[in-house]
Amino acid sequence: MSLEDSFNSVRPGDISGRDRYALLTSLVVPRPIGWISTRSSEGVPNLAPFSYFAALAGCPPLVGVSIGSRGGEPKDTLVNTRETGGFCVNVCSEELLEAMNVSSGEYSPEVDEFLLSRLTKMEGEEAGAPFVGEAPAVLECRVFREVGLEPAKNVLVIGEVVCVHLSKSLGLLPGSWAVDPATLRPVGRLGSDRYLLPREIMELPRPK
Repeated sequence: MSLEDSFNSVRPGDISGRDRYALLTSLVVPRPIGWISTRSSEGVPNLAPFSYFAALAGCPPLVGVSIGSRGGEPKDTLVNTRETGGFCVNVCSEELLEAMNVSSGEYSPEVDEFLLSRLTKMEGEEAGAPFVGEAPAVLECRVFREVGLEPAKNVLVIGEVVCVHLSKSLGLLPGSWAVDPATLRPVGRLGSDRYLLPREIMELPRPK
């Protein structure tokens, strides 16, 4: 069996930026989809969905979100985190998918996506940012570090989780602070406009 017979190989430099994005985001799946909520220095709230975020460390608890540009300028989320030093990560559950999609449009900075999406705006306690009242879980974060990803037009914003809000509808696995995924019902982002909804959950213990 040869490589040529078994695979279609492509080098990123041989395809367009749009095609590279489509290929990468269709393979690195499912990605968690959620909102990053911030507030500007003038007090204007912002709510934007991201699937380029992940858990990075446990002690201290760190999460990272890769923020791109819009029209060559930093997105409102990045501007706000730089101005205020805080943000919230809001988990998007299955019942919030439509609201998340509404908030994903390219809106001007003065637009309040909370109002547009008909979501409840609640005030955080530690991050200086609002969060989605309907979200099953919220991570309040303070900016820990910012890492430029040049030549990509993305900036990795790393936040330290300073407070976690868990909906009383969530269950915890016995004897732990681990949230039962059957009660969280998180949405996964696939490529293009496709999402993975929670269905069967399989438990597979690691070998000892």
